[in-house]
Amino acid sequence: MNAQSTESPAHAAPAAPPHHAARRRTKGASFWKPALLGLAGLALVLWLGRLGVHAYRYVGTDDAYLAGHLHQIGPQLEGQVKEVLVRDNQTVQAGDILVRLDPLEFELAVQKSRAALEQAQAAESQTRATAAQSDTQVAEAEARVKQAGAQQAQSAAQLELARLTLKRNEQLFARGGVVSQADLDNARSAFQAAEAADSASQANVTADESGVASARAAQKSAYAQIAVATASTDVAKSALRDAERKLGYATITAPTAGRIGNKAVEAGNHVLPGQILLMLAESSPWIIANFKETQLAGLAPGQDVEVTVDALSGETLHGRIDSLSPASGAQFALLPPDNATGNFNKVVQRVPVKILLDPASLAQLGDRLRFGYSVVVDVRVR
Repeated sequence: MNAQSTESPAHAAPAAPPHHAARRRTKGASFWKPALLGLAGLALVLWLGRLGVHAYRYVGTDDAYLAGHLHQIGPQLEGQVKEVLVRDNQTVQAGDILVRLDPLEFELAVQKSRAALEQAQAAESQTRATAAQSDTQVAEAEARVKQAGAQQAQSAAQLELARLTLKRNEQLFARGGVVSQADLDNARSAFQAAEAADSASQANVTADESGVASARAAQKSAYAQIAVATASTDVAKSALRDAERKLGYATITAPTAGRIGNKAVEAGNHVLPGQILLMLAESSPWIIANFKETQLAGLAPGQDVEVTVDALSGETLHGRIDSLSPASGAQFALLPPDNATGNFNKVVQRVPVKILLDPASLAQLGDRLRFGYSVVVDVRVR
């Protein structure tokens, strides 16, 4: 039984020598290792070449961010907020109502100013009527002066006639009584009467001339009152326009289209002029890239720019340089550096460069762009 279960040594397969398997493994490793090293070296050369070409053609910086028009919305009057008509991050159009203040105080001021204007206009109309009446009085006084002058001329003629008659009668009476004593007495009485009438007419002329002077003085005063009343009317009109302006300020509207942010107002809040209630960001951002001063030699307005946004991986935007800042960013700081004092350490300055995005790039991302996003900028200089 043991002879059937045990194989004969003559039928067993011969075993491979151990040094043959080791030799095959060594040959495989010696083939792949140089190949991998060659591929790695080729990839490194290609990568370094790409970096070299990019460095030759482009000037870039990652010290850049998206910027744009950011409007601070606040009241121009003190008052209480009656209604807030926008939400956080809401899109609005130019002219949309954002906040309403309680208008009661301003409406009362408009009504009061309108009543004051009507009163001033009534006073002006009355003054003009008085001036017109003074014109009539002056004309009447001047007419009376002319009439008195005519009467005085008539009385003077009558006085002259009475004088001649008296003189002639006196001569005739002295030559022999051709004229009776009664005729002489009548002539003398007529002369005296004519003389009295002439004196009275002269007095009337003087009185009427005084009346003209008085009427003209009243006329001048009336026209002066017109100037005062007109000025009062203008003041009332200005007060009404100011009251209407303030009433208009009770409604706060969007100055342009954009999106609401940083809303810090609720109905019932008491607000003051200049207080920031919310922010309005326009929808057309640009880029501020801070280049080193050693990079500025190759930069000029109009050059093409490639932009990648950190928050939007895989998106490449295009634009162009709009302008370069007239000074480095340090010069616009609250406390500019003063290198004339203390120890001097040379620091490479950075100069802000404004870059405008192409309309196609803006349309491509739309409202996905946010002010303050970090971007990487590459400017094609060669």
